[in-house]
Amino acid sequence: MLTQIKGLHHVTSMAADARQNNDFFTHKLGLRRVKQTVNFDAPDVYHLYYADEFGTPGSVMTYFPFPNIGSGRHGVGEVGTTAFSVPEGTLPFWEKHFSEHGVTVEGREEKFGEKRLKFFGPDGDGFALVEDKADNRAPWLKGGVPGDEAIRGFHSVSLRLKDGGATEELLKFMGYQEVDRSGNISRLAVKNGNGADVVDIESLPGASFAGLGAGSVHHVAFAVENRAKQLEVRKALMDTGYQVTPVIDRDYFWAIYFRTPGGVLFEVATNEPGFDRDEDTAHLGEALKLPMQHQHLRSYLEKHLQPLDN
Repeated sequence: MLTQIKGLHHVTSMAADARQNNDFFTHKLGLRRVKQTVNFDAPDVYHLYYADEFGTPGSVMTYFPFPNIGSGRHGVGEVGTTAFSVPEGTLPFWEKHFSEHGVTVEGREEKFGEKRLKFFGPDGDGFALVEDKADNRAPWLKGGVPGDEAIRGFHSVSLRLKDGGATEELLKFMGYQEVDRSGNISRLAVKNGNGADVVDIESLPGASFAGLGAGSVHHVAFAVENRAKQLEVRKALMDTGYQVTPVIDRDYFWAIYFRTPGGVLFEVATNEPGFDRDEDTAHLGEALKLPMQHQHLRSYLEKHLQPLDN
């Protein structure tokens, strides 16, 4: 069993409109935009990052807003719900806040003894807020949501799979342990993690497969401290039979990718070097930052990319 993985690093999804996406996460959820850059493989498409003040691993939601992309089709083989952690007793605040800001709410529920508020993003993305009294991570305080109610970071992701057994074994190999089970949902968590420690596996053998599009999660990334730890994880996964990419420089972290038995794309990302490598912490996300290989496109991209307004 691996010990290098310390919880979630980031979740990357797809959207249809950059300005709408930016407004939702910065104004309606109160997160900080910590980076505006572009997709490495499609530089005419933004890659937007939202998180806490520093872009701390375990708090980072990222998006590829592809203009005019079709809507995703929800099903199995994907991340179903991305859940954020909020302080205990704050769900009434969020219900009122969402009502005032036009956010579609599915409703409250209780799962594994936790109170949750389920809601949707602008592209039908499945989200939840989970009350967690033990979460002492610091929130972003300048997003328009009071600090006593603000999002702390990720709580968990939920994987919807035809058969969760093989992916559950993979997660256990990655250092996760089953901590609870309810019906067709198995809850796994990593010990001594970064606060974003939980993965739920929902087995839905009769469901149809998901189709990637706006509102779909593209991949979920797990955090390791540094490149040395990442290489240890890569070797162990390859020795177990997984097809893992070479290490890829993503400017703000180093990444490896592999496909899980259930079809979800996993990434293992380093905590280093972080989002302040090319911007002062006080000004994260304010300027368009380009990967070195796309610097020559700056004048074109500054005219072509949709203005974000803030």
